[in-house]
Amino acid sequence: MIITSCEHIASRKVIKTIGLVKGNTIRARHIGRDIAAALRGIIGGEIMEYTKLIAEAREQAIDRMIADATAKGANAIIMVRFGTSEIMKGAAELLAYGTAIVIEEE
Repeated sequence: MIITSCEHIASRKVIKTIGLVKGNTIRARHIGRDIAAALRGIIGGEIMEYTKLIAEAREQAIDRMIADATAKGANAIIMVRFGTSEIMKGAAELLAYGTAIVIEEE
């Protein structure tokens, strides 16, 4: 499946627009990661524990979006975007969404 943030895919023709597809996950911080992050906050630098957490959440949201598109018969997703929101203190949602389409080579 082709996934892109662009509006068009070079050398591909859109046969059918299926519509909105999405995938989300809600992740909470872990006390072990919080301790390591707090130490990193004191000495400075990238907080790798949170970088890893958000990367895992992003991949899971993308996988769920792909599953939604596949179930609807799409072979590509265009205009992919991400959104986040805080659900409660220490927990956040990551949402991946885009437009599912069916394409073929020109």
